[in-house]
Amino acid sequence: MPKKDKYKPGDTIAVTTNDKQVTGLVMPSPDAQNIVLKLKSGYNIVINKRSITTVKKEKAVAAIEKQKPQKIEYKPGLKTVTILHTGGTISSEIDYQTGAVVPRFTPEEIIAKYPQLSEIANIRSRLIRNMFSEDMRFAHYNILAKEIQKEIKEGVDGIIITHGTDTIAYTAAALSFALEHLPIPVVLVGSQRSSDRGSSDAALNLLSAMRFITQSDFGEVAICMHETSSDESCVLLPGTKTRKMHASRRDAFKAVNARPFARITKEGKITWINQQYKKVDKSRKFALKLFKEDLKIGVLKIHPNMFAKEFESYATFNGLILEGTGLGHAPINVIDKETKEHAKMLKSIEKLAKKMPVVMTSQTLFGRINMNVYSTGRLLKEKGVLGDYADIPPETAFIKLAWVLSNYPKAQVATIMHEDVRSEITKRSAHEDFL
Repeated sequence: MPKKDKYKPGDTIAVTTNDKQVTGLVMPSPDAQNIVLKLKSGYNIVINKRSITTVKKEKAVAAIEKQKPQKIEYKPGLKTVTILHTGGTISSEIDYQTGAVVPRFTPEEIIAKYPQLSEIANIRSRLIRNMFSEDMRFAHYNILAKEIQKEIKEGVDGIIITHGTDTIAYTAAALSFALEHLPIPVVLVGSQRSSDRGSSDAALNLLSAMRFITQSDFGEVAICMHETSSDESCVLLPGTKTRKMHASRRDAFKAVNARPFARITKEGKITWINQQYKKVDKSRKFALKLFKEDLKIGVLKIHPNMFAKEFESYATFNGLILEGTGLGHAPINVIDKETKEHAKMLKSIEKLAKKMPVVMTSQTLFGRINMNVYSTGRLLKEKGVLGDYADIPPETAFIKLAWVLSNYPKAQVATIMHEDVRSEITKRSAHEDFL
């Protein structure tokens, strides 16, 4: 190999090694020792330069042409659905000349990418943010809520939000609380696999969400993602009871202590699983209840060998969520000289609970908090820890506490945290609501 590479990102090259020959588009490499090639299948391959015997430059793949988008005509009889983009792979595609991800978010571009949409609904589409979902803050929830309000005033029949999958459940919960008396459906859609890969789940997730909105009377916030690892169906998941359970699987999202609302097959057939939902009603007096953007809400995972200082570090916060063990426990019992620190922790928890709401959830995710079974739970409850009898996922508890503190007097926080406001607390646990 020459000291200086004779190719650059965007070139198409044929690489021969000791055991194989591959042709692909040169992508930016994180180090100088390897070549990253994007194959025709859409997948990337990494090749160590030491194993390469020859490199031949091939004819470049044509770049994505910047054609003038075709005008979309309004079709009477079809519902109007707005797609609001916050980022993620659904609204992007690869430019095979440069290897860059190019955002596509105008109605014309969305229809060009997913032409089936034009037969399902009249599409409105615009970019709100182009960001990684882990960068979301309370301010972005407020921005989204206000943009949704604009679309509702325009009279659309439904809204889809494209969103990165890592924190899509947080945003779904935030919008569930912020959108008071929502008159139409708001469905969040993500993609676990990049849209340039053959195994991408982007198209089915988006098409399923669109079909569901146009063929049902559902009027809440929900998430639409793959039901299984195959491309057979998607499920509509509750906005306040959903969690990402796998880093990369296409069926990563599961309802926690609840059931999906419906199944949407690849052919567009809708099968209801849970019909306990609010229906579309455009006569509702829609209002926004937004988040205070400077609130500091902590989340502390309970674990063995804890120290009081871990709790004390949240002294300047406005609220704290505890991910307790089992039914809602923390290490606060002194049984020998090795557990003397536990007495300090109990005092720290009590001190925090007098200053701010401290809410118990469970690391188990599934099941219900019950701090009345064991003395540990009863003592925590006596010291002011909230959350007893709730079955809220920690993420939803985090969002709900921020929302309650943003919109209600401190004296009402404990009461509202124990009330079911947006179907975040189920009245009765069902045996089939586990995985």
